[in-house]
Amino acid sequence: QVQLVESGGGLVQAGGSLRLSCAASGRTFSSSMGWFFQPPGKEREFVAGISWSTGRTYYADSVKDRFTISRDSAKNTVYQQINSLKPEDTAVYYCAAARLVSGSSSAEDYDYWGQGTQVNVSS
Repeated sequence: QVQLVESGGGLVQAGGSLRLSCAASGRTFSSSMGWFFQPPGKEREFVAGISWSTGRTYYADSVKDRFTISRDSAKNTVYQQINSLKPEDTAVYYCAAARLVSGSSSAEDYDYWGQGTQVNVSS
């Protein structure tokens, strides 16, 4: 089992920045990590992913200019830097781990999920 704990969410004004963290523990071997977000009343959507072994990153087209995913392998932690926040970025942000798949934007390919961290962006 892999346990994922997100942190770093909160209330921020539009135009500001946040860095979300996702700490992995337990049997931490996984192929890749991803961030998803779920705005109020909407489906969960892929935001960004990163391969543990290569560090290759991949993004949803809608966020690639403002979101940056990174990893610290020594700390088993993945980060999501979000710049130029917009009110429509308001959502619960989830971290997920995929045991076998890398490069996927499908939630079905991720095996473990964190509890989520709330991000609220005020206009």
